[in-house]
Amino acid sequence: MDRVLAATRLHLARPLVTMGIPWLIVASSFALNAVLWGTTPVSESDSAGTGGLAALYVTVGVVYAQAVTQLLPFGMGLGLSRRSFYLGTAIAATAQAVSYAVALALLAAIEDASGGFGLGLQFWGPSPIDVDGPLLQVVVYATPLLACATVGAALGILFKRWGASALYTLAVAVVAVVIGTLLLIGELDAWSTVGGWLADRSLLTFAVSLPLAVTAIAGGLSYSGLRRVVP
Repeated sequence: MDRVLAATRLHLARPLVTMGIPWLIVASSFALNAVLWGTTPVSESDSAGTGGLAALYVTVGVVYAQAVTQLLPFGMGLGLSRRSFYLGTAIAATAQAVSYAVALALLAAIEDASGGFGLGLQFWGPSPIDVDGPLLQVVVYATPLLACATVGAALGILFKRWGASALYTLAVAVVAVVIGTLLLIGELDAWSTVGGWLADRSLLTFAVSLPLAVTAIAGGLSYSGLRRVVP
C-alpha cells in the first residue's frame, strides 16, 4: 500500500502542471467568454451557453497522457512496480476528478446566484448538464473528468508501448469508424430513428453511465498495456 501511495504522490510532484495548467486553460477560456458576452448585446430570452468548460476536460486528458509518458519511467526508476503506478494513478485521477467536480459545482452555484456574473453567461453550469441537487451535480461533473483522465492515461500507455505510429493509427481508425457509421445511417435512412433514440436517453446516461463505461474499458486496456510497457 505504501508503494501505491507513493505512486499517487508522484502525480503531485509537479502541482503546477497536474493541477495548475488545467485551471489556467479553463480560466483563460472563461475570461475570453466573459469578454465576448460583456461586449455583445444578449437579450434576456437568448441562451448564453458556451462550450468553453470542455477545455478543462480536454486538458485533464492531456495532463494524464503526459503523466504516463514522463512519470512512469521516473517512478519505475524509484522502484515502483507497474501495478503500483497503475493503482496510484487511478487514485490520483479519482481524487482529482472529485475535487475538480466540487470546485465546478461551487462555481456553477455562484454563477447561477449572480445571474451569470451579471452577464447572463452560462459557463461553469451549462444548462445541458445542470441537474437538481449538489451531490448529483458533482457526480455529473466528476465522471466525465475521470473518463478523460483514464483515456489520456491509456493514450500515454499506447504511446509508450508502440510509439507515435500507434496514435496515428488509432486516430485514422476512429475517423474511419465514425465516417462508416454516418454513411451506414444515411444509407439506411435511419437519421430520425437514431435521433429519436438519442433524444430518449437521459442526461445521466450521457454524463454518468457512458463515462463510467469508457473509464472501465480504457482502464482495463491500460492495465493490460502497462504490463508490457518498457520504461
